[in-house]
Amino acid sequence: GVDCLTDAELLGIILVKGYQGKTSVEVAKDLLSETKSLRKLDSLSYPEMSSIKGIGMAKFAQIKAALEIGKRLLRETNLPKKKIYNASDLVNYYGPCMRDLKKEKFKAILLDVKNKIIRDIDISEGSLTESIVHPREVLKEIIKESAASVIFLHNHPSGESNPSKNDLDITERLAGACELVGVLLISISFNLLSLAKLEMVLAED
Repeated sequence: GVDCLTDAELLGIILVKGYQGKTSVEVAKDLLSETKSLRKLDSLSYPEMSSIKGIGMAKFAQIKAALEIGKRLLRETNLPKKKIYNASDLVNYYGPCMRDLKKEKFKAILLDVKNKIIRDIDISEGSLTESIVHPREVLKEIIKESAASVIFLHNHPSGESNPSKNDLDITERLAGACELVGVLLISISFNLLSLAKLEMVLAED
């Protein structure tokens, strides 16, 4: 079965065909030799991936689509539970879609009284100084969904877990908005690997 195939063989099936002189599996091996892992492959932009001979826009799209299906399957596996009991749950559920982003993303996770995810909201993409949604827009969603608590997630592509001044300014405004409507602010995390505060708060429930 396909579970016995190597990563290169699976990728070769996705690529369908190579180019004159090389099979799709050989092109896949070139790609994996360059990236060393599927996770690194997923993070490549089109200019980076197309530097490998045999990879054009169509094959780039095929690879990205297949990797996205894998990430969605991982999230779907967690859907029956879809509750945040601890930091590990948060990492397992949101890690695949946030940890390798090359742009900063700020996200609000709305929870009910049992810590079940109601929905998540993308507040901004890019620097927090760019296209940031005003706290009142977040507040409208919190009220609309009757959320009991909220978690704010913000990735740092650089790997830096310490918040910047801009980070602190916007989160102070968002915290004030939550307090205004009596919603528990569980955590504002700037790195999915730094969630000790979340562990403590959820343990109290």
